[in-house]
Amino acid sequence: MDISQIKASIVTPEVGIHVGDKAAPVKVMSFINLRCPFCREWNEKSQEVLTEFIQAGKIELIIKPFDKEKESLQRGNVAHRYLDYSTPEETRETINKIYSTQDEWGSLSLEEVATYMESKLGLTEQDNKAASEKIIREANEANVVFVPTVIVGEHIFDEHISPEQLRTLLNSELAK
Repeated sequence: MDISQIKASIVTPEVGIHVGDKAAPVKVMSFINLRCPFCREWNEKSQEVLTEFIQAGKIELIIKPFDKEKESLQRGNVAHRYLDYSTPEETRETINKIYSTQDEWGSLSLEEVATYMESKLGLTEQDNKAASEKIIREANEANVVFVPTVIVGEHIFDEHISPEQLRTLLNSELAK
């Protein structure tokens, strides 16, 4: 991933699904698409470390579901409509459930994805349009093109970070 064009300073914790203490000293801002297999990889690899730091009150995770125009990711855009921003802890579990079933719904039609979210996962469509538009605008202004794109302070990375590297990075941000 070429990060040279990304303007990390434009990305703020304002919009997204806020998991953890808003007063936490370090913000982890993660642009994801629920249909992206690389986002699923990031989610799986980072889960344990992020949970540990969230529970300790050291970080706030801001998940930014990023609607993409790319045909293969549009099913993720549909899934994003079923994320409840008002219940972040539960929604993080919902995200895990959606990722774990990605192979089942990932090649369905857009209408079938909506039906799957409702009938198979028991989710209810939310009114996320305003938040979605803000996330798209923020990503475009910051030149965020690829998912996942994760920003911690001045550090920008994707799914290729190991749990050990993530832990080291978070600890170094906390030490600042």
